Amino acid sequence: MSTPETQPAANFIRHIIAKDLAENKHQGRVATRFPPEPNGYLHIGHAKSICLNFGLALENQGTCNLRFDDTNPEKESIEYMESIERDVSWIGFTWHELRHASDYFEQLYDFAVDLIKQGKAYVDSSTPEQIREYRGTLTKPGIPSPDRERSIEENLDLFTRMRNGDFADGQYVLRAKIDMASSNMNMRDPTIYRIRRVHHHRTGDKWCIYPMYDYTHCISDALEAITHSICTLEFEDHRPLYDWVLDQIEVPCHPQQIEFARLQLEYTIVSKRKLNQLVTEKHVHGWDDPRMPTIAGLRRAGVTPAAIRDFCERIGVTKKDSWIEMAVLENSIREDLNEHSARVMAVLDPLRVVIENYPDDQVEQLEVGNHPQRPELGTRKIPFSKVLLIEQEDFAETPPPKYKRLTTGEEVRLRGAYVIRCNEVIKDADGKIIELRCSYDPDTLGKNPEGRKVKGVIHWVSETHSLPAEVRLYDRLFCRPNPDMEANFLDALNPNSLQILSQSRVEASLKDAPVESRYQFERMGYFCVDKDSSPDQLVFNRTVTLRDTWDS
Repeated sequence: MSTPETQPAANFIRHIIAKDLAENKHQGRVATRFPPEPNGYLHIGHAKSICLNFGLALENQGTCNLRFDDTNPEKESIEYMESIERDVSWIGFTWHELRHASDYFEQLYDFAVDLIKQGKAYVDSSTPEQIREYRGTLTKPGIPSPDRERSIEENLDLFTRMRNGDFADGQYVLRAKIDMASSNMNMRDPTIYRIRRVHHHRTGDKWCIYPMYDYTHCISDALEAITHSICTLEFEDHRPLYDWVLDQIEVPCHPQQIEFARLQLEYTIVSKRKLNQLVTEKHVHGWDDPRMPTIAGLRRAGVTPAAIRDFCERIGVTKKDSWIEMAVLENSIREDLNEHSARVMAVLDPLRVVIENYPDDQVEQLEVGNHPQRPELGTRKIPFSKVLLIEQEDFAETPPPKYKRLTTGEEVRLRGAYVIRCNEVIKDADGKIIELRCSYDPDTLGKNPEGRKVKGVIHWVSETHSLPAEVRLYDRLFCRPNPDMEANFLDALNPNSLQILSQSRVEASLKDAPVESRYQFERMGYFCVDKDSSPDQLVFNRTVTLRDTWDS
């Protein structure tokens, strides 16, 4: 999303709208809509459409509606509707009007009656299998249904009785009468109504017939006076049907359908059916699992709305499908968190350090900055005491070449504190290192030791003053870049996508950290307070590592 200080990147949709405005098309208006079906949680692909539709409206002083295309009640629910409203608001947009396709059920029915009266729609008793067979192929024209030439009177009677519930589910459908020989399969007498006795979450049991998406969507756009109906590329072949329906009926305006390439992000899937499978089969812990590509999952992981908007602007809008590297999204996340996240110290896998020459009862409150590039974010006090905790990986008895952390007989600087030297290693009966005996140089607070150079800097917390925390190290859900191309996408699941560290310790300043607050754990990555967190047990989710750890 652009800001007042930056101009959005040009793309073919922005060029179309600019041309339309220059020619006073649509009376100089820009009205868009974001029209999800409430049959699942929104994902990162929807975020692109949200940013595009709402962004275009904002850029052109127009309007954008949020409309639920709720014509398939078998798969839709209030839960999904509420989640969609929550996600759109969280990303940073406010809709002009909240609409539902079900608002128009009566008008959609009346338009269907009008099509029948014009001889442009008919009731068909063919089975779904027969309809598919009669439709033909890309190289073979379709065959007209035996019911195609029913009289207008009989079609009107049958359609009325369909509405009244006189027939069984699937016994009849209403089809548009267009062209069974069309080269576009969507124009070969598409079904526009079917009988389906399903309780609707808004209209209850009032209706037992429901309109199809292709019929509903264009009319909903027209009734809302949408000027630019922006959708993904798979609907390009549906555009002739979109236009045909609107050309046959009296509506306030005829919106212009424009298609763009949908978001295809590596290491993810965006099929709602497959995402639902991940949830129902418990491969993840719900729609908002931080490994999920859902907006709810990204939010729980600690991704910011600004990072999502930045990502959507970076990838641009094109007419050609392409795969976006996960690193592009992660870079947007890192850049935003790097600028805005306070720095704190947390030890994820603790190793005890006893500073033998430090007074037993002494505690120093060391003042450290909250952000190295943003002094306006202030400072905080970090307690320093005789017993500290460092990362297990920050000590090596036999260090590899160029090792710059702590090892026996060598020195390292503690972040924001003193230089320490390891003098002795304490092990348990199994030979595991459980404690380091060290000494500190009291003259090295805020300055280098005289006559020697200390290369390494490590983070730490005071054992007594630090807080226990559970840290969840989330990684990519799939270990292969295109899981949808696998014979079974579940085969590409990453077995190491979640590691839970239950013995971690964090600095005391995080005691009252609110849910969704974000931090950089120094040297470890960016983390967010999870909704499972409590004053007695802090829980942090890793949002992203400090740098890309995956091969490009």
